[in-house]
Amino acid sequence: MDAAPLAFDRARLKGAAWLVGIDEAGRGALAGPVVAAAVAVRAEVLCGDALHELAAVARDSKVLPAEIREGVLARMDAAAGQALLRFAPGTGSVAEIESVNILGATKLAMARAVEGLGGDLAVPATDDAGGPLFDAVTPPSARVLVDGLPLKNFPYRHEAIVKGDACSLIIALASIVAKVTRDRLMRELAPQYPVYGFERHVGYGTGAHRAALRRHGRSPAHRTRFLREILTAEE
Repeated sequence: MDAAPLAFDRARLKGAAWLVGIDEAGRGALAGPVVAAAVAVRAEVLCGDALHELAAVARDSKVLPAEIREGVLARMDAAAGQALLRFAPGTGSVAEIESVNILGATKLAMARAVEGLGGDLAVPATDDAGGPLFDAVTPPSARVLVDGLPLKNFPYRHEAIVKGDACSLIIALASIVAKVTRDRLMRELAPQYPVYGFERHVGYGTGAHRAALRRHGRSPAHRTRFLREILTAEE
């Protein structure tokens, strides 16, 4: 990644003390939770040189090999230990996907990720949020960037950036946290349901995964709504 994503993020500070990037992983999978992540960086760090090393290796998680994603997350852990940034994942469970659909579960996961950043980071709530996750008395100190289209009924005011993981450093970092976190969760789940091969495809609809579903049916880790739409179309 060149300097452009850093410049992109700096231009969106607009006087805020923090910039927060949000992205998700697993919306299109047939099994497992949807996972979001939020990354927060202080303005003085974003405008300095401390993130250049991360910017040199970070990309949209979908184009990075797994070992590179893991390496970026290790560097993020080190940067968090130096108070250069904060990050947190959030999940939307299979039950929540079934109950409120994938978009609703994704918004839950994103809100939980923001909440995980810490209560002293005052993220601006929407007027109709029904109670922000942070203290409403504290003046907002952060601007929020979300990958994709604007989110209706989301508790935080945000700027939606289509293909944001390609043009924003902090959204790219959030995509990596979300992807690595979800892949780890699916690998941990694999021994409970060994016939499906979650450790290989992490719940996505590969040919091998579809074949296992036809042989064995669904497991409690599968999204019934997704199977009905996708497998019926194959018959």
